[in-house]
Formats: sequence, structure tokens, C-alpha cells
Amino acid sequence: MTAPYRYKIYKIAKRNSDKKRTIAHPSKELKFIQREITEYLTDKLPVHECAFAYKKGSSIKTNAQVHLHTKYLLKMDFENFFPSITPRLFFSKLRLANIDLTADDKVLLENILFFKSKRNSNLRLSIGAPSSPLISNFVMYFWDIEVQEICSKIGVNYTRYADDLTFSTNNKDVLFDIPDMLENVLPKYSLGRIRINHEKTVFSSKGHNRHVTGITLTNDNKLSIGRERKRKISAMIHHFINGKLSTDECNKLVGLLAFAKNIEPSFYKSMVIKYGSDNIYKLQKQKDK
Repeated sequence: MTAPYRYKIYKIAKRNSDKKRTIAHPSKELKFIQREITEYLTDKLPVHECAFAYKKGSSIKTNAQVHLHTKYLLKMDFENFFPSITPRLFFSKLRLANIDLTADDKVLLENILFFKSKRNSNLRLSIGAPSSPLISNFVMYFWDIEVQEICSKIGVNYTRYADDLTFSTNNKDVLFDIPDMLENVLPKYSLGRIRINHEKTVFSSKGHNRHVTGITLTNDNKLSIGRERKRKISAMIHHFINGKLSTDECNKLVGLLAFAKNIEPSFYKSMVIKYGSDNIYKLQKQKDK
């Protein structure tokens, strides 16, 4: 079967890092099949309520909202999350969920849902396939159950947005025990090559900049897009009004304004008042051309 090789592979820079992330986009035909399989599996594969990525009704906003009204925050993440998920790991979790597959089913799924970067490399989950989000959330389901149960007993909120793990609480010093707890839970669930990236572990508290999945938690318990984004948006609108923004930059600004309207409506309204609703309307029409 040639499906595992029918991907366009390229690399992009990781955020705040010199390292590169491998993106593998499936061909048009393969992507269609992956979407059909994902639609079929969506109601059959359990996903925990604390998983906020790639789920209908969930977003980076709803993920961040869980951690409002808390004083202390811990952020951690997994290293090379998607590529660490293999067919063997996926099938082991299916067995744990009492989902039986025939040998033919396994051959089909491992070739359709996983890719090979080289002829002699192992099959793994790709960043770029429409089926990968559901598979990754399902693989973490039993881990999420245990971590959630442990956290609830000690007064800690837990959410996972793909590979981003966030913990928050009002109990001082409790979060310092979380990294060791996670290391103890990982082997229990046989998560293969999935590992905690300790270099990304960040503890923070009120009075310091606290960010959850790119959203700022303010000291008065509100969500914000952050000062830097606000300054950027304001400057870009000014440049647009003066005819100094390219089409690509206009499209980017429209996206930033939509993000601001969703996360921090009061800031969006302040931009409309400052620069005029006519100019915001013109900007939207410019994007639609």
C-alpha cells in the first residue's frame, strides 16, 4: 500500500525555538479517506472532557477559561507529541477501550492514518492529517482520566490542549509535585515514546505574566489578547487607514481583529470607537476582494 508515502513533507520553525517541526500533509485523495474514517470513528473513540483541542465546542478560549480565578499556574508539554504516536500505541488503547479490530482492519488503519517520512522509517502520526487530532486525543484518554482524578483530589484544575498541559490552583506549593506525578503516571499507561519536555515547564502566579494557549490571564480574572497584540493591531489599523498595508497584511489584520473580538470584546470595541466603524468595515471588504 502506497498511502503512508502520499504526503507532502516540509519543516517549519517551532515557536520560541531554533528547532524545526515536520509537517506532513496527505494528498487530496488520502485526506478525503482520512476525513471519512474520522467521521466514522468520532462517536466510537472516547475523548476526555479535559481535552480541549480539536473538539466541537472547545477552543483555546474555553481551555483558558478553566484556569481563571486561580492564583498559581503550571504549564508543561509533551515532546514531539504527534510523531510519538504509533499504530502499536493506537491499537493498544483500542484494546483497552474494548474495541476489537480484525487483522485486515489494523492493516487498513495503520496505512491510512499513519505516515512514513522515509522508506525504512516507522509509521507514525502526522502533523497535518485531519485524522491525527482525534487519534491523539483518544490515545491520551485513559491518561487524562487518571491525571484529572489525581488533580481533583488536591484542588487542581487540569486541561490538555493537544500537547500543552495546564494546571492551576489556589493552593500554594501544590503544583510543585505535579511534574513528578506525571512521570509516575506515564509508564503506567504505556504511552510509548511520549515524553514530558521538561525544558518547557513553567511555574507562574498572579503578579506575573500568565498565558494559557496563547491567551493572557489578567490579575482581575479576565481573558486578554495581551499588550503586544493590542499594540500591533492598533498600529496595523492606522497603517491600513493611511494606505500602507498590503493585501496579505490586511488579511492578517482581519484575523487578528476576529481573534480579539472573540477573546477580548471590549478591546475590539475600543478599536471600532477609536478608528471608526467605517474603516473596520472597509478593512473587511478589502479582505473579501
